Amino acid sequence: MVTFLPSRPGRLADVPSFDRAIGGAESNVACALAAFGHTARWISRVGADGFGDHLLERIAGYGVDVTAVHRDPGRPTGVYFRTAGDRGTGAHEVAYYRAGSAASAMSVTNVDLTAARAARVLHLTGITAALSRECRELLHELTAPLPGRPLVSFDVNYRPGLWGDDEDARLLLELARRADIVFVGADEAEQAWGVTGGPEAVRGLLPEPAALVVKQGAQGATAFARPLPAGGRAARAADVPDKGGAPSAPGPRPGAAPPVFVPALGTAVVATTGAGDAFAAGFLSATLRGLTVRDRLRYGHLFAAAALTAPGDLAAPPARGHADRLAALDDDAWGRLRLGPGWTQAEQAEEEANIP
Repeated sequence: MVTFLPSRPGRLADVPSFDRAIGGAESNVACALAAFGHTARWISRVGADGFGDHLLERIAGYGVDVTAVHRDPGRPTGVYFRTAGDRGTGAHEVAYYRAGSAASAMSVTNVDLTAARAARVLHLTGITAALSRECRELLHELTAPLPGRPLVSFDVNYRPGLWGDDEDARLLLELARRADIVFVGADEAEQAWGVTGGPEAVRGLLPEPAALVVKQGAQGATAFARPLPAGGRAARAADVPDKGGAPSAPGPRPGAAPPVFVPALGTAVVATTGAGDAFAAGFLSATLRGLTVRDRLRYGHLFAAAALTAPGDLAAPPARGHADRLAALDDDAWGRLRLGPGWTQAEQAEEEANIP
């Protein structure tokens, strides 16, 4: 979508002007990965309009391959407006205009499935599943337990305003269970599925993914991981529940390791929108590089810190060498690290990031 960011704080009714930017969960992840030096492709549909032109130009500008994006002459590009306030506050407002948009018409018949599967990792989110019945069918097809599929990454991205009932929440759970890598907030798991009791309880509900990341807000994140299957997994039928609901937890899977927790970084927060997408990009980057689970979480936090200290939905990650140095800090130094606006661009990055 094209995003309109307010020129000043206040209600949407009072903001006099907006700055245009880009936004969208999957495209945010693709842009961050490409900016960090990975090969990334974004697959979607946009309108044959000026906003579609803007999205393609901006996303391609990050180095993302957009050749599999289709232009829809009959439907517009989606847009949304938001206030400057934190999403977690009652004053935060978002106005979406994407009903009938080009992206909402994505389906198994008009999306290049071959291009989607020609990757090491295929990243999907629950927001796409919420757009339409056709989009839900598309995600069901892309997460199907077929031999040789890529690693499937799924960010639950639960938005209560987009989902109507328990059946919708069950669909998100089914999609997550079919994935290899899953990202979910502890608060999302409670809202969507009624899960309380911390990360271990979430893992009890989601034992299937090889890697499960439970985000715990300003505290940090916990990862449960066992070796990822080469080239993605062909799930056993028992891995995917039927429409009867969630089965009880079957216990640890072979190769399971103890959970790993990494605290979040201290940041001077400018805006929280897009931080979850950035976290996913950082974790996936480190996964592609074969790094340890601890370092995957650290890169997630570093990418998230870049987004938290910038005003838009999308922020360029730190340079790879800089991120590598920060990720290699000992635990005490990591815990004392404080990052503010502009830290990813600072010439003397380590000093300006206040590394002890």
